Amino acid sequence: MRVPTTFGQYVPVDSPVHSLDPRAKMGVIVAFTLGLFLVDGLAGMSVFAAAVGAVLLVSRVPPRIAFRGLRALGLILVFTLLAHALRWEPATVSLVRIGPVGVDADGLLRGVFFAVRIVLLVVGTSLLTLTTTPVQLTDALETLMRPLGRVGFPAGEVAMMLTIALRFIPTTAQEAEKIIVAQTARGARFDEGGLVARVRAYVPVLVPLFVNLFRRAEDLAVAMDARCYRGGRGRTRLHVSVMRARDWAVLLLSWAGFVTVGILV
Repeated sequence: MRVPTTFGQYVPVDSPVHSLDPRAKMGVIVAFTLGLFLVDGLAGMSVFAAAVGAVLLVSRVPPRIAFRGLRALGLILVFTLLAHALRWEPATVSLVRIGPVGVDADGLLRGVFFAVRIVLLVVGTSLLTLTTTPVQLTDALETLMRPLGRVGFPAGEVAMMLTIALRFIPTTAQEAEKIIVAQTARGARFDEGGLVARVRAYVPVLVPLFVNLFRRAEDLAVAMDARCYRGGRGRTRLHVSVMRARDWAVLLLSWAGFVTVGILV
């Protein structure tokens, strides 16, 4: 069964993006997100779209996998587009009008702008997990949060918790889809009735889903305890990640490029 989301998945491909230090990739994602929210025009948005396309091409991640995460956002994208495009004022000049409701040209462009921003944000951030293994993410998060350990912050435990949560997102989504298919085969309908009826229809899905999640969490805790896992204190690594010159160059250039485009364009 196809996994309906890409968050937490990893595509094992030998590419320049995969070989970058995960801390550099995290910094690039922060700069990309900041610039994406600063940009205020289609010209600037096209620069970010070109950047995502170039990274997707260099990373050799199949586009169908990178864009798969948009399936769950279909309703949000349609709502974003309609919320900006539809107008109810009769005096407004509209491209199409049905009764009191019309489609405003400027609103339609604004809706496309915000929908494209959501698409680029999802695809761009998905490339982090698609090109970085869970172990690399854990090590990078623990390294970045290590200074907080001086004030008693459990950096190792938090990094492991975040990585496990990220890793199990596609597994949980796949399991939810399996339960929905099984309930549909038993005659359950999820597309009929009002809002309350539809929410109630998902109760037979949520109950076994949470039972399986708690069972899997207990199995994972027992397995980690059996392997003598005691948190990040005193933990050593066989391979210590070091930021190389090209990692720093990519990080600094991305901050300069994305933030500059976001402010100026």
